[in-house]
Order: sequence, then structure tokens, then C-alpha cells
Amino acid sequence: MARLRSDQPFIHPDCQITDSSFGEYVEIGAGSRIANTVFGDYSYCDRTCDIANAHIGKFANIASFTRIGATDHPMEKASLHHFHYRSADYWDDAEHDTDWFAHRAGRTAYVGHDTWIGHAAIIKPEVTIGHGAVVASGAIVTRDVAPYTIVAGVTAKPIRRRFSEGTAERMMALAWWDWDNVRLRAALPDFRSMRAEKLLEKYE
Repeated sequence: MARLRSDQPFIHPDCQITDSSFGEYVEIGAGSRIANTVFGDYSYCDRTCDIANAHIGKFANIASFTRIGATDHPMEKASLHHFHYRSADYWDDAEHDTDWFAHRAGRTAYVGHDTWIGHAAIIKPEVTIGHGAVVASGAIVTRDVAPYTIVAGVTAKPIRRRFSEGTAERMMALAWWDWDNVRLRAALPDFRSMRAEKLLEKYE
């Protein structure tokens, strides 16, 4: 029997999940913290990921210790510290700064379909990772990444294209990530054996 299911995510032990939703065949690795996030169908994260205020597309591959939507501190104010926005933790007569938390939650990071986010990568708030893109291990991404582009470094910069621009456009038009489970299963031998261009020729 298949381990992953369409009707509920496979959530490993010791995860903290708040205000999040999951598509079909999703897996969340042990010890991960997921907050205010949408996971698309077939996407997964490995162990000890920290993902907040994010929209993850379908078939995203997120390696261990990745952080997406890393929360920020109010650098324009007199202090960076929790005390002035997590105030109820310090005083009985003070409340948390709900405006600050709403501001954070609204700074959504977007990860496209069929992406690969490498081990210990960091993706900052309001960054978009295009469909088919690859973020190298340890990269810190502060700017949008074009579809089917590989980025690496601190701060991340393009290394090369994964596919040519024409092939990338054809792949996005094919949008195989929207195929249902039955059609994916039927095409499985071709996904295993064909290079991208040959698969496009067959299914376009």
C-alpha cells in the first residue's frame, strides 16, 4: 500500500503546525515547524524545516534544515527585541502587537511547482521562486528567482538555466503538475526514461 495519501498529509513526529493547509500526497519531515503556509499537492519538506508565511506550489522538493519566509525584526524601531511585539510574554498588563504580526504574515514567500530547495537554504519573505527552479544548498535568496534557473551563494545569484528559455516556456505550458494521479501514473515510465525535451514532444 502506498505510504502517501490524497486525503491527509503524512506528518512525521515532533512537528509544529499552525494555520496551514495541505494538498494531496504531502509529507512534512520530523521536527519541522510550519506556520501560515499552504502546501500544494505532492510537495514535501525533509527534517527540521522552518516554513512560515509561504505558499508552496505542487511537487516542491524541500531539503532538511531549510527556512522559507524567515521572519524579520523591526529594524526601523528603537529596538529589535521581542519585548515590544511579544509584550504579553513579559508583562501581565500588556498585549502582543497584533499589527506587527499581521505585517509579518502578509509578507508571503512563493515557491513554484517542481522546485528543488537545497539543504539549509534560506528564502526571505516576499521572494518568489519560479517554477522548475533550483536553490543550491546553503543559499540565501533575497530576490526573485526566474523559472527553471539554478541559483547559489550568499546572497544567491544565478549559476545557469536548468532548461533553455524555450524549453522552460514549453514545460510551463504543458503544466504536467496539474495532471491527476491516474494520468501521472500512466506517464511514469516516460518521466523515468525520457529527457525533458522528449517528454515535451510526446505530451504537448
